[in-house]
Amino acid sequence: MSLLVLAAVLLGAPGAQAAPVTVTNGSQFTDTSGALVHAHGGGMLKVGAYYYWFGENRNADDTFRAVSVYRSTDLKTWEFRNDVLTQSSAAELGRAKIERPKVIYNSSTGQYVMWMHKENGDDYAEARAAVATSSTVDGGYTYRGSFRPLGAHMSRDITLFKDDDGTAYMASAARENADLNVYRLTADYTGVASLVQTLWPGSYREAPAMFKRNGVYFLVTSAATSWQPNQQKYATATSVTGAWSGLTNVGDSTGYGSQTAYVLPVQGSQATSYLYLGDRWAGAWNRPVDESRYVWLPLSFPSATTMSMSWYPQVSVDTATGVVAGVGSGSAYESLVARHSGKCADVPSSAKDDGTAIKQYACNGGWNQQWSELDLGNGYVNLIARHSGKCLDISDASTADGAAAVQWTCNGGTNQQWQAQAVGGGYVRWVARHSGKCLDVVSASTADGAAVKQYPCTGVTNQQWLRRAA
Repeated sequence: MSLLVLAAVLLGAPGAQAAPVTVTNGSQFTDTSGALVHAHGGGMLKVGAYYYWFGENRNADDTFRAVSVYRSTDLKTWEFRNDVLTQSSAAELGRAKIERPKVIYNSSTGQYVMWMHKENGDDYAEARAAVATSSTVDGGYTYRGSFRPLGAHMSRDITLFKDDDGTAYMASAARENADLNVYRLTADYTGVASLVQTLWPGSYREAPAMFKRNGVYFLVTSAATSWQPNQQKYATATSVTGAWSGLTNVGDSTGYGSQTAYVLPVQGSQATSYLYLGDRWAGAWNRPVDESRYVWLPLSFPSATTMSMSWYPQVSVDTATGVVAGVGSGSAYESLVARHSGKCADVPSSAKDDGTAIKQYACNGGWNQQWSELDLGNGYVNLIARHSGKCLDISDASTADGAAAVQWTCNGGTNQQWQAQAVGGGYVRWVARHSGKCLDVVSASTADGAAVKQYPCTGVTNQQWLRRAA
């Protein structure tokens, strides 16, 4: 064995750089074992070559199960590492709600410090911050307790920010979400040293995420509308403790169906990009939090103090170079408009039940007429109803002519997979994978309430659909 080979064996070969990946928006991640990733409302921390993703892992009744942590080198391939905080970590966590865990590292104490929003398991009356620490990023965290900052301030949605000089800050929604307070943390990051300022009193902002770019501080927040998505806004400052600008809209009026969780700097050999990490909360369609999906979008900066965010169905991420870019086009949600009638594919009465038959009705902008396309990477998509989170489905996976199009819980079946085939004029026909048949308005009816079913594709206009941005 040569000396060069021996040295490589003894010292270890250098770690391979992560290859570029593509992340599909509106999807749920799975880890390397095939299990769903539960990192909702979470944050990320890079340690060495790995990004560690901490987030909420809830029970079916939305109470606290664990803070779970996963790691990845490429931001797509996630390895489950540990449930770093669980119901058994402390007596007060036995029945609780733990939301928006964020972790920073204190180089002076050698401790990883987690802050989170803590409530009892029944309501939101406690409005407390909670702290836990660990000597390893993905080991078990020791719960240090919960409290109201400075003994006086309510604390709900929460974020952490560590500045270049090591000073750490916590921002959280206060006074029944009417205010957003920014606090400076103690030197060990486990307590609140002082209230820096109250931002935009009475504006009802939550879901804060703070980051710094080229000396400018950005703070992204959402309005307080429970599980329903709303307009995300941002502000800037030249100092965390200084004057912050007024709030400016970013993205569309619903954050493309999501709420801010975190903004991740992706630093590589060519660039530092900033990636918006959002949650598309399943609570918006009355489902448990663990069924929520993720929306990740690249942020762009027209100037030093302005920011924009556009919709892309997919995002390309290259952690080696730091280049993050949107992939594809279209809208976060679209109405499906029948060519022959000008009417929309509709889930009647905004029903959320499995098996509700799809019909056509005059287009009215309702969420029960809006669909998101989830690219499955195989030439097909799921069409997901915005109001219910359920998939456009051919009932019972029937291959028969006239089988009903319905909504059903998304389950991966080929009867929920659709291919858009262009037919000219901006129209497509939707072809069901399991049957090869087309989505059809029965008898070419132009009436409200006409049924939508599958029939052999024939080129008729009642099988042609316009995808109209919602």
